[in-house]
Amino acid sequence: MEKQLFIFLAKLNKLLLPSFTKKRLDLTKASKLQMLIFGWRLYVTKRALS
Repeated sequence: MEKQLFIFLAKLNKLLLPSFTKKRLDLTKASKLQMLIFGWRLYVTKRALS
């Protein structure tokens, strides 16, 4: 059940949140908000795949 939730969140993230890797964002110059979004997407993706 929990995995299904993270799979759904991963799909939602893909639709709603920007992809910083496609924009070639330099993480050393990213703002706090950009780092938060990046970390959230990474967390959800890891949980959806495991």
